[in-house]
Amino acid sequence: MPNEHTPYTLYGSPHSLYTGKARCYLRNQGIDYVEVSPSHPDFATRILPQIGRGIIPVLETPDGRVIQDTIDIIDFFEGQGVPYPAYPSTPLQHSLAVIIEYYGGQAMLKQAMHYRWSYREQQEAFLRHAFASSSGAVMAEKIMGRMNSYLPRLGVNPDSVALIEQSFETLLDLLDAHFAELPYLLGGRPSIADYGLIGPMFAHLGRDPVPAGIMKKRAPRVYRWVERMTAPGLDLVDYPDCLAEFWPHDEIPPTLEPVLRHIAADIFPELTDKLAFLDAWVARRQPAQGEPVTDKPQVRQVGLVETEYQGAPVEVGVEPYLLFVLQRAADLLATLPSAHAQVVMAQLQQLGLAAAIPAVSSYRVERSNNIEVWALPTTG
Repeated sequence: MPNEHTPYTLYGSPHSLYTGKARCYLRNQGIDYVEVSPSHPDFATRILPQIGRGIIPVLETPDGRVIQDTIDIIDFFEGQGVPYPAYPSTPLQHSLAVIIEYYGGQAMLKQAMHYRWSYREQQEAFLRHAFASSSGAVMAEKIMGRMNSYLPRLGVNPDSVALIEQSFETLLDLLDAHFAELPYLLGGRPSIADYGLIGPMFAHLGRDPVPAGIMKKRAPRVYRWVERMTAPGLDLVDYPDCLAEFWPHDEIPPTLEPVLRHIAADIFPELTDKLAFLDAWVARRQPAQGEPVTDKPQVRQVGLVETEYQGAPVEVGVEPYLLFVLQRAADLLATLPSAHAQVVMAQLQQLGLAAAIPAVSSYRVERSNNIEVWALPTTG
């Protein structure tokens, strides 16, 4: 790694979902860093011109390289070697970890944003302090109003609210049973599944007063996992006989299977409808190689699709970024012998998650200069 005496800089904020994901990774791996608010002058003068949009987190390396997006940040360190590699080396666990990462970072925006903004009155002082601390009082008011307005496009509406809350409570119950046996999702050390899930479970659901209160009362082991994920190194004091290894033989811990089935019920049919929307959008627009996925970098969605959440009608925004996340699992399976890949897909099918692996397509989403772009699939 670069000069070990010069820390990395993480531009982020305590209440940011994706900053939480990156921060936990840096802490767990023992990486020397300092966190800086995006209100710091350097962010506007040096960082924004390089990333092309106002977004966090952003990592600046000691040699001046700027990396935006939690996947790219994690992959940067994984490529250099870390104490606890986050990607399982076996295909089923690896694929499931990517799907859980998607679930936490994308699908769980419903729960995270609902509990933050639908209960704003009960949490006003806490939220105002959080946003003003990182952005100033005037800007905080604008940001809070904008964030609140996102709820309908996430599928939060009068028909879905009770189902979103029921889903959160069910998830807490299932995770609490799992963490009674293991410290992390796939065994004795965190994987990208844990880092994906900790985003909403820390920044919103584990800090904001209303959902954090529910978590502490209903699922104390889940709250302890949140503490564990935000600790430096591995926090295994509750599990003295646990080794810092993933579950053996590419198998799934029995207590995780109910969690995975819950995830499947939560993300479908919405994910299927989003992927179909992207297919139709690309076929209609025929974007060029390297063309940004949206007309403006700060705009993440290409349209709205009518679908269902737990049986309730919702209309949700479609972000090409979801393909950037999930195609990594498809890429892994493509490297396997056909028979082996079929076995893994059959295992995913049994869990109800096979449709989360994007089919081979005429397009991909990659990243160029910190912006998502359309790309042709790799071959050979």
